[in-house]
Amino acid sequence: MVVILIIYLVAVNIIAAAVCIYDKHQAKRGGWRISEKFLFTISLVGGAIGMYLTMLQIRHKTKHMHFMVGLPIIILAQAAILFIAIDKGLILT
Repeated sequence: MVVILIIYLVAVNIIAAAVCIYDKHQAKRGGWRISEKFLFTISLVGGAIGMYLTMLQIRHKTKHMHFMVGLPIIILAQAAILFIAIDKGLILT
């Protein structure tokens, strides 16, 4: 189960980073953009770390406080859920 969780998180974070890079590219050329709702959805399903680090690296949406504050909050909430699940024996048992 742990291996599946790790594979899932790696995959979703790679997808989140790719979507963020694509949105930045589209913003530069005036093309079709990814909605902020979709960006947050990817973050909520496990891609918050990849999304946040990519946004910082490529300087995308860094002036949008709801991303620069919201994504770290999502990361902390997900970390708390993970630690509680481990503590309760729901993961790594």
